[in-house]
Amino acid sequence: MKEVFEIEGEYIELLGLLKALGIAETGGHAKHIVDSGVVIRNGMVEIRRRAKLIKGDEIRIEDVMISLT
Repeated sequence: MKEVFEIEGEYIELLGLLKALGIAETGGHAKHIVDSGVVIRNGMVEIRRRAKLIKGDEIRIEDVMISLT
């Protein structure tokens, strides 16, 4: 599945993105997802919970691909 997410401002934190898209139900759930090592940012595993995602980033979580615009 492919999704496009439009960032309002300069960036969005990874935990915020997971919650905004409904991938994580709570902040604790979002932390668990990141800590489990399944978040891929631009081809590399992203383990920083508060990573600042910017326009142009590609995020993959299992079968979900998210393009940030």
